[in-house]
Amino acid sequence: MEQTTFKTWAECAPRLVAVAAGRAPADLVIRKGQWVNVHTREILPDHDIAIAEGRIAYVGLDASHCTGPDTEIIEANGRFMIPGLCDAHMHIESGMLTPAEFARAVIPHGTTSMFTDPHEIANVLGLEGVRMMHDEALMQPVNIFTQMPSCAPSAPGLETTGFEISAEDVAEAMTWPGIIGLGEMMNFPGVISADPQMLAEIAATQNAGKTVGGHYASPDLGPNFAAYVAGGPADDHEGTCEADAIARVRQGMRSMMRLGSAWYDVETQISAVTEKGLDPRSFILCTDDSHSGTLVHEGHMNRVVRHAIACGCDPVVALQMATLNTACHFGLERDIGSITPGRRADVILTSDLTTLPIEHVIARGVTIANGGACLVDCPHYNWPDHARNTVHMGKTLDAKHFEIAAPEGANTVTANVIGVVENQAPTKALKADLTVRNGVVEGNIEADVAQIALVERHRATGNVTNGFVSGFGYKGNMAMASTVAHDSHHMIVIGTSREDMALASNRLGEVGGGVTVFQDGKEIALVELPIAGLMSDSPATDVADKAQAMVDAMETCGCTLNNAYMQHSLLALVVIPELRISDLGLVDVRKFERIDLLETSQ
Repeated sequence: MEQTTFKTWAECAPRLVAVAAGRAPADLVIRKGQWVNVHTREILPDHDIAIAEGRIAYVGLDASHCTGPDTEIIEANGRFMIPGLCDAHMHIESGMLTPAEFARAVIPHGTTSMFTDPHEIANVLGLEGVRMMHDEALMQPVNIFTQMPSCAPSAPGLETTGFEISAEDVAEAMTWPGIIGLGEMMNFPGVISADPQMLAEIAATQNAGKTVGGHYASPDLGPNFAAYVAGGPADDHEGTCEADAIARVRQGMRSMMRLGSAWYDVETQISAVTEKGLDPRSFILCTDDSHSGTLVHEGHMNRVVRHAIACGCDPVVALQMATLNTACHFGLERDIGSITPGRRADVILTSDLTTLPIEHVIARGVTIANGGACLVDCPHYNWPDHARNTVHMGKTLDAKHFEIAAPEGANTVTANVIGVVENQAPTKALKADLTVRNGVVEGNIEADVAQIALVERHRATGNVTNGFVSGFGYKGNMAMASTVAHDSHHMIVIGTSREDMALASNRLGEVGGGVTVFQDGKEIALVELPIAGLMSDSPATDVADKAQAMVDAMETCGCTLNNAYMQHSLLALVVIPELRISDLGLVDVRKFERIDLLETSQ
C-alpha cells in the first residue's frame, strides 16, 4: 500500500515560521479574499493566505512579504475564503463506493475531512475489512480519519454477523496511524448495563487519548441516558427533535445533527441554537449516510450547511458546525477546521455564503477541484479476491423459502408488521390482520403490507427469516433484494411476489452482491456491489446512474417514499426502535427481545 505522505507540523514548522516572517517564500498565496474566521465568527475583507508545505503559514492583509518569484498566486477576487468542510460522522459504504471513489465524489463539493466508521465492512470481513478501508483512506488527497467499529454484532444475541469485533481488536486498531477513535457505540443497552466488553472497548479508546462515538437511539432521556453518557460516548447523531439535542449538550455530549440521503434531522434540532440560543460550540453537522446519487447530484457537507442556513442558522455559525466544532471534538483543532497558521491548508473559495457554491477547493495546499471538477487522482487499494466473494447463500432459493406458514386451521392471523417512517431511521411496530390461503399467510397489497425476508449470506446456512413490512406502497408482482442490510449485512428482500423474491435473491448470489429489482419475473434494475457486497470501485457517476435506475424501478413498482432504498437497507438494524428483522427473527428494539411474527389466529 502506498500512503499519501503529508508532513506533520513539527516537520515543517521551521519553514512555516520563516515564510510567516518573510524570510522564505510561500508555495502558494491566495490574494484578496474575505477571510471567514470561524474562531471569532468574523468576515474580514481584503486578506491574503500564504501556504507552505501544505500548511497555512500566514493570514493577513498583505502577504507580499511571503511571495517569491516561484510562488503560485490564486486571485480570490473578493470571494469568501472558508475552511474545507468536515463530515463528523459518516459511513463510506453507504455511498456504495470505496473510499477512493467516495473521495473523488465529494472533493468537488468542498469536503476535505471525513470521520468515517466502517462498521458495515466490519460485519462482513471483520478487522481485516476495517484495515482495508483504513489503508485506502490514507492513500487519498484529503483527510479521511477512521473510527474503529465498536459493535459487530450491533446487538449480541439478536443477530449473527459474518465476523465479530472484540475489545482486543479495538485495542489493536488504536495503534494504527489513521484511527481517530471508536465508532458509534450502538449497543447502548450494553453500556447502560455496564457490559464488560463494551466498557473495555471504551477504555481502550480513552486510554489511547481518542474519541468515543455515540449512538443512543432511544427516546428515554432519564437515568438510562445518564448512564449511557457516564459510560463514555462523547457525541450522538440519533437525535430527532429539539429536546434530544438539548439533552445531549446539557450532559456534555456533542449533538451531531444529520442530513443524509434519508435522514432529515437538522431542521427539527437546530432550533436549540436558532431559537433557544444555546451555545453553538457543542453542535456539529454531519451526513451519516449518503448514497451515490445524492453525492453526485446534490452534494455532501455543502448540502448540509446550505440546509442549516435555510433553517435559520447564521451562515458563519453553520460553517463552524461543519469545520471548527468538528475539529475540536476530535482533538484536531490545531491541525484542521480553520484558516489559521499551522493548520492544513484546506480552503474553499465561494462567492456566496448562503447558497455556498463551491468554486475552488484546495486541500493540503494543492488545488484539488475547480468549477465542480475533481482535478486529482484518488488511488485505489488492491482489494483481494476474498473481499470480492462474500455472498454465500448455501443453496438456490425458490418461492417456498418465502412462505409463512399459518397455524393449522387458521383463516386469518394477526401479524406484527414493521412500519416504515419516511425520512427517519426509526420504524413503527404495527399489526395487521392477514388472510391465510392454502395454509400460507399472504401479504395485502391494498393495505400496503408486503413481505420482508432476511437471507443469510455469510456462512451459507441457507436460512431465510420471513416477516411483513408496511410503508413502501408496492403494487403488482415485484421484489427488491439488497446485500446492504445494516448492520449485519445479510441479504434483505422485500416483495409482493414470492417468486420474484426468490429470483432477486438468487441474482445477487450470482453477481456477488448489490441491489436488484424484479417485476413480473424480470430484472428491471441492478447495482453491482462486488466488494463485500457493499461497495463498488467504479466511478461514482456510474454507480449513481445505476442507483438512479434502481430508484426509478422502485417507483415503477409503486414506491413513492423519499429515498426508499435507505429505508429498505436499514430494516435489519436491530438497535433502532421500534421493530426490525434479523436472521434470528423479528426483534422488538424497545425491549431488545425477539417476538413472534404471528400473534393470534381465528
